[in-house]
Parts: sequence; structure tokens; C-alpha cells
Amino acid sequence: MPEQPATVPFSYAEVGGTQGDLPPGYDHFHLRRRIGSGKALFDRAADHILSFGMQRDTGIFQQATTPTAQPGTELTVRLGLGPLGVTAPCRVVYLLDEPNRRGFAYGTLPGHPESGEELFAVECDPTDDSVYGVITAFSHPGTWYTHLGGPLVHLIQRWFAHRYIATIRPH
Repeated sequence: MPEQPATVPFSYAEVGGTQGDLPPGYDHFHLRRRIGSGKALFDRAADHILSFGMQRDTGIFQQATTPTAQPGTELTVRLGLGPLGVTAPCRVVYLLDEPNRRGFAYGTLPGHPESGEELFAVECDPTDDSVYGVITAFSHPGTWYTHLGGPLVHLIQRWFAHRYIATIRPH
């Protein structure tokens, strides 16, 4: 994927909507799971997330215009199995780079089967040093086939969220 300025608009209007209250009119999803404790785990998980490790380890990553997430990075993931798969283009909307929260959110571009945004993050609770994986998303069908898939599509999204967090758990 050649590096170029972000000229294609996002396929939804509420860009950055995972930074606060999720916008109405979408399916909302939030998963926060404890993965362990300690600064070393937090740092490792953050590096993994920012290098698209969640997408790589779940087998959906195809390519990105930068090796790590940066605002404006464009990436593609491949969803589905074999010939039934679809390439889904996304663009990084923002980074989280706070002392106790790190990660990034990407938004869908035209051609993605969904329309919306997803946040991939790790959080550290300074009161007890617990580390949490976090996935937050809002979306609605972007194509006729995801609209037709209805509840099954939501189940698949939730299944992937659990798999994403599993990629940052200590082994």
C-alpha cells in the first residue's frame, strides 16, 4: 500500500467517537479484561498493540503504511475465510499515549464491510498495578451482506475482541 496523504474520507461522520461517549445510532461494544499486573506487562502489551500485533496474531492483518500505528496510517485487514474473505481498509484516527493508557483507534474507510471505529488499548490501574486490555467500538453495517448478517456479525465482532485481548495476555 503506497504511502500518500489521507484523501479518502472515513465512511462515518463521528471520527474520534471512541474517545468519549459513543455516538448514537450505532451498535456499541466495550470489553475490558484484566491480563495481569506490572509496568513491564503494560509496556509489552502497549508495544504489541501499537505494532498491529493484535491484528497480526489473529491472522487478519494484511498491510500498513507504517510499521507502527500513527495518526493517518492506513492499513488493511482481511476478514473471512478463503474466497469468502473481504479486504477491509482502515485508517488510524488517533493514538493514546498517556502514563496509564496506550493504544490507538482506527476508523473504517469506503470498502470496509462495517462503518465505524474501534479502539485497541491497554490500561494500568495505578492503585493496584493491574493491567487491562481494552476494546471499544461503535459500528453499523456498511454493506448489504453485513446488514443481512445482523446478530451473527455482532457475535463475530465480540469473538474477535476476546481474541485481540488474548494476544496481549502473558503466556
